[in-house]
Amino acid sequence: MASSTSSTPSPNPIAPMNSGPPSAGTTGQTSNNSSANSGQQQLMGANNPLNDAPVSPERIACWITELLSSNTRENALMELSRKREKVLDLAVLLWHSFGSVAVLLHEVISVYPYITPPTLTAQQSNRVCNALALLQCIASHPETRSLFIQANIPLFLYPFLNTKSSTRPFEYLRLTSLGVIGALVKTDETEVINFLLTTEIIPLSLRIMQSGSELSKTVATFILQKILADDCGLNYICQTFDRFSHVAMVLGRMVLQQQKEASGRLLKHIIRCYLRLSDNPRAREALRSCLPDCLKDHTFDSVLKEDQSTKKWLSQLLLNLESPVAPNTANSQQQASGSGVSQQPQSASPLGMG
Repeated sequence: MASSTSSTPSPNPIAPMNSGPPSAGTTGQTSNNSSANSGQQQLMGANNPLNDAPVSPERIACWITELLSSNTRENALMELSRKREKVLDLAVLLWHSFGSVAVLLHEVISVYPYITPPTLTAQQSNRVCNALALLQCIASHPETRSLFIQANIPLFLYPFLNTKSSTRPFEYLRLTSLGVIGALVKTDETEVINFLLTTEIIPLSLRIMQSGSELSKTVATFILQKILADDCGLNYICQTFDRFSHVAMVLGRMVLQQQKEASGRLLKHIIRCYLRLSDNPRAREALRSCLPDCLKDHTFDSVLKEDQSTKKWLSQLLLNLESPVAPNTANSQQQASGSGVSQQPQSASPLGMG
């Protein structure tokens, strides 16, 4: 039986990118476990030369076969998760090999009984995180991504996103689950966004944005940002007063929290969400009255002084809010979308934001 530390996966939510959140496996900036996460990288063997060594197709095939046996599965999960970025077609091999995806889902489902009450152990968390890392691999690959969502596999992860425990086993579980969703939305595919909009991912992300660790908040906010970046996602969130007000309320609270302990990368995603909301004429009108003052009065200048892109996005946001919304434009969009927002009281703003 592998030890709880040796099987710790690299909960890499999404690959490094200019506009994406940081890798969970390479950061030490969670809200409660900064030093622990820094040490986790060493435990994971992130700098171990053996992890960079080439691996033969025969060995990969052997590990995939070993997934089918309960006696060899834990080690196979650990090895495959460690080597997943070194094998370009691992996602295809896993998807089309007999029983592999079923085994990964079994690993996910097997820990459901330990969620409530929260009795999940570190070793259980490590093992299921290895399985989630392989699911993320499948979600990231262009040949398996559509199959992944057509099978509704992301829904199996939502119970983990809905957990409240702040212990490390549950935090790793939430973070790695967010990584799977982050891998999906990173591709900017409308098919992915349309699927997610039929699920509970928005309220789940908003909840984590309020109460998660800094890193979990960052990945959850990135997911919301990518949903908003798609026209379908923006129209969905701005369609009714309740949806918009919930998103605006959570973003506003996060900005206020940033005044106490600012994170440049988290603030970047918050500003990107606001900026995208301002592209909707009715949301723009509402934001004029509910955008936090600290985004307008240079409070975060010191945080953003080295981040020219985010400073530009913030300036564009404020410029958007200064520009009046043409009545004909707002009315035409309302008629075209059939928005339920139009049924809300108009006394304060088009979205009812007083």
